[in-house]
Amino acid sequence: MGITMQVLGLLLSLSILVLVHELGHYFFARIFKTRVEKFYLFFNPWFSIMRAKKIEGKWNFSFFSSTSPEHWKDHPETTEWGIGWLPLGGYCSIAGMVDETKGEKDLSAEPQEWEFRSKPAWQRFFIIIGGVLVNFIIALVLYSVILFKWGEEYIPLENARYGLQFSEVALKTGFENGDKIIDIDGEKPETIGDFVTGLMIDDVQKTSVLRGDDTLTVYIPSDFGKQVLANPKKGVCQYVFPFVIDSIIPNMPAAMAQLQKGDSLVAINDSSLFSFYDFQSLFNEHKNETITLSYYRQNELLHSQILLNEEGKIGVYPAHYLHFLKTKKNEYGFFTSIPKGISLGFNTLGVYVKQFKLVFSKEGATQLGGFGTIGSIFPKTWNWQQFWSMTALLSIILAFMNFLPIPALDGGYILFILVEMITRRKPSDKFVGYANMVGFTLLIALVLYANGMDIIRALGF
Repeated sequence: MGITMQVLGLLLSLSILVLVHELGHYFFARIFKTRVEKFYLFFNPWFSIMRAKKIEGKWNFSFFSSTSPEHWKDHPETTEWGIGWLPLGGYCSIAGMVDETKGEKDLSAEPQEWEFRSKPAWQRFFIIIGGVLVNFIIALVLYSVILFKWGEEYIPLENARYGLQFSEVALKTGFENGDKIIDIDGEKPETIGDFVTGLMIDDVQKTSVLRGDDTLTVYIPSDFGKQVLANPKKGVCQYVFPFVIDSIIPNMPAAMAQLQKGDSLVAINDSSLFSFYDFQSLFNEHKNETITLSYYRQNELLHSQILLNEEGKIGVYPAHYLHFLKTKKNEYGFFTSIPKGISLGFNTLGVYVKQFKLVFSKEGATQLGGFGTIGSIFPKTWNWQQFWSMTALLSIILAFMNFLPIPALDGGYILFILVEMITRRKPSDKFVGYANMVGFTLLIALVLYANGMDIIRALGF
């Protein structure tokens, strides 16, 4: 059920974003009196689930058809609306424009006044950038609505009273489990996300930590981000919190040893432990072995012999770290949520642009992901706040990726138009068609590579 919710969340989110993106193109095309031949949600190779066209004031429909009804061709002035069956995007086919749906040979011999190619460069610029613009605006609106509806709740880094648990790369850099972060390059990070962003993409040089009663400096190597991506165990740090049992799984080792909800684990054999992650690590070292587990129950220290299963599990659900760490919640009214939402949108875009540089490294390229990776960021149980937050993030990403100057993307068309504005020479439709073919081939290869990496990771390679 969890994976089903993630798939549904991904499909619904992408459908909304593709729809508003293409509506951005459509909106500016209609403003400049440019005909839009087709507007489709999802691609429709071989057949369409639904087609609709307004003819002489009346809507005409066609369902599960491979082609449009013949008489629809007599009314090119209105748009054919449709739903395809392949949920990988959608398209807005604009008259007189060479794109992924038609080439130079598909255009009429003589340019017509209602065609894209007949419009001045500045109008074509807005028609193309309309999709990117609307995606970014939608993200700002969503962030503002989320803040107005649910507010903003997070754990201030200063509230991480047990410190942080660090990854292998971070430990080699000089951090130690339990360190409390004071600042990075002299600036105090508000959240654990700010701290990680600073280390990964902001090229910080040093961070001050509180270790016990001592204030120490940890120097960060310039390739820290690449080291993290290259390590099989990804991540930088997590909150330290004690291992307190929240619930017991029936017929598992913990249940057989009569452990109870609220028991606080403190040791395995002769090793005193505190962090949930330390217990996890030691459990993995004792798979199929009997251990002595020490724990407190209502201030009484108890000991139990437990046989771990083949996965190194005892069969309990731990109390969430939010049970131990104090959060901070900011509430926003209608008027205060708007500037905060806009600020959040621009900050998110800035972080993503900085992250993008890692893609061009060997380590970053191996971390590219396809639909599986994107779908995994959606919650396994339906949550509207998380859904709209992920949709806002994906809208930012879609806007940025489409703005890249790659033929077949909006950014490629924008580049051609800007060159035309500067040189006063318009690229030929044939050149644009060939460029789109190359760009589209590269994009397909990238999609196949990214989804192939998902499959490889799923198989455990």
